[in-house]
Amino acid sequence: MPQAAANILNRVLLVFLLVASNACWAAKADPAAQPKGSLVIIGGALRGDNAAVWERMVQLAGGKGARIAVFASASASPDKAGKFLVDRFNAYGAQAFFVPVAVRLDGTDYQVAAEDPALADAVRSAGGAFFAGGDQARITRALKRADGGNTRMLDALWDMYRRGGMLAGSSAGAAIMSSTMFGYPKQIFATLRLGLDDSREIAPGLGFIGEDVFVDQHLLVRGRFARMVPAMLKKGYKLGLGIDENTAMVVGPNRDVEVIGYRGALLVDLSKAVAQDGPLNVSNVRLSYLDNGDRFNLQTHAFTPASDKVDNKLDPAKPYFREPLFSADILGNSTVVDLMARLIDSDQQDAIGLSLDSPNGPQPDLGFEFRLTRTNDSVGYMSVLTEGYSVYNMRLDIRPIVVQRPLYQYRPLESTGGAK
Repeated sequence: MPQAAANILNRVLLVFLLVASNACWAAKADPAAQPKGSLVIIGGALRGDNAAVWERMVQLAGGKGARIAVFASASASPDKAGKFLVDRFNAYGAQAFFVPVAVRLDGTDYQVAAEDPALADAVRSAGGAFFAGGDQARITRALKRADGGNTRMLDALWDMYRRGGMLAGSSAGAAIMSSTMFGYPKQIFATLRLGLDDSREIAPGLGFIGEDVFVDQHLLVRGRFARMVPAMLKKGYKLGLGIDENTAMVVGPNRDVEVIGYRGALLVDLSKAVAQDGPLNVSNVRLSYLDNGDRFNLQTHAFTPASDKVDNKLDPAKPYFREPLFSADILGNSTVVDLMARLIDSDQQDAIGLSLDSPNGPQPDLGFEFRLTRTNDSVGYMSVLTEGYSVYNMRLDIRPIVVQRPLYQYRPLESTGGAK
């Protein structure tokens, strides 16, 4: 071969190798590459007999005999919580092991453990990992370096998840799934009144679900949907998922969210919302309730009702409820979902819920109105088995109101005309 031709061929080969090398490096280094694994995000208070959730975690981690790394990093008693969780997973067919990376774990240095290569390799090669509840700040403290970088252990968790492993967490373990989590927030009403302080009330999470979705937990039982809205507005989120206790959201690699367990999840959509300064004042929030078995895709925004609901779509022309809908405590246990369910199956166009502070509070004349409205996009389904509802795309407007004090007066009892 002539020398000139050989030089040209060598240059072509060199360019090809460089391009291939760069492409390979980029594929490995790109932290935004969609993981092949699944998330199981649990709202807290997971009962030991909730087989649907426990068995799904074991299945996603590889099935019977799956190795699952248990992190009790958030717990005040990591040794006891870790032992309980290992035993529980093993009872459902896994081969779980405790990972001694916890701020409160006696006899260990969590910073040394988080950088231990052998321990990190054990987690990296596992089929899944589970984060217990407690204080979510303890998890990020244990897995992040002081400069904000990843420890070896956190890199191992990401490697396992990207490869196809399962990451699960309950309560605090759910909070860390988004890139922003609650730190030490005020009470919900005070959050509505004053907003959120970035320095203490909002903190960085670990971001396993991606940068575009906010996650909250203990949602329905504690009325926390109301605090999600100001947090999402503060940090610029358009989508938020709040999961209730003893219930899980399973997020697959195609970003399909499936709800399993005792109750359900709320989807908060702020893509068309308009907010004003001051106490929470926001219009055109879209609120959806996903019941057990329902699905929602984070990419396509498509809803799929559970199999026991799919053929039982509600007909607006045949409403069941026919009276005005009102709640004096919209933040009560599951109140917002109950109101949504009644409204979607009602002849009413809207429903009103209130949130009021104590008469002895700092601003006793300030309250909030939560107005739910059925729109042309609103749709509901009812289960043919449990009569549970799924409600999608309901409008929510929240605005401050003036509360007249005294709120009520005692009504004098009328005489019964009894015997003298």
